[in-house]
Formats: sequence, structure tokens, C-alpha cells
Amino acid sequence: MTQTEAQRACARVLLIEDEPAVMEFVRSALERNGYSVACTESGAEALRLLEAGDFHGVVSDMRTPGGVDGAQVYAWIAAHRPELASRLVFITGDIANEETAATLRRTGAPCVEKPFRVLDFITVVEKTMGRAVS
Repeated sequence: MTQTEAQRACARVLLIEDEPAVMEFVRSALERNGYSVACTESGAEALRLLEAGDFHGVVSDMRTPGGVDGAQVYAWIAAHRPELASRLVFITGDIANEETAATLRRTGAPCVEKPFRVLDFITVVEKTMGRAVS
């Protein structure tokens, strides 16, 4: 593996988002800023990918189909991949929901509220995961 490939592998982000337009918007923003992105629309599938793959960070919607939501993804990461727990960014359109607010308080994970501007999102991602080397 070349140094550039190793750097890209280090910046591989798992994106968990069930709305196709939002997934494409976020994936594109991350890739334009040097991150490699693996996408899934299901929290359950995200856990399978996290078990099998190496990721530098995770961007997760709070509400995802398939019986596993963002809070459950975080709990799994904290238990099984603790090095990723501090490199998770939540995105949600439902920040006023008490369950969402409780998850954010409990995890301390940053959250970007939808709709968001790319610059604001990337600033949070870089602060949380570090800047990707492109």
C-alpha cells in the first residue's frame, strides 16, 4: 500500500443515512474534502460493516430503518470499537426530540442539524475526526 492509499484508508468514513438525497449530499461533501466514504441506509447494516471493516470515523443519522438507530450504533461502537466513539458525528432533522437530546447528552457526540451548510458540516467533521489528507 502506498502512502497515499494508507492516508485515504485512514480517512475512510462510514455514512449511515436513509434519505437518498441527503446521503448523496453528505457523501459528496465528504469526498470533496478528501474522505473516502462507505454508505449504508441501515443501522443494522452499519454494524455489519463496522465489524468487518476499518473506518476512521462515522457519520450517522439519528433515525434509521432496520431496528438499529443512531444511539444503538453509538452504543455498539462504544462497546466494540471504542477508538471510534470519539470520532462519530450525528446528523438529524429532529434535534428537539427528547430522545435525541438525551442521546446527545449521554454520548457527548457532536450533532449537525439538518438542513445544514456544507462548510458547517465539514468543520464539525474535521474537528471530530481530523482533516483528511487528500
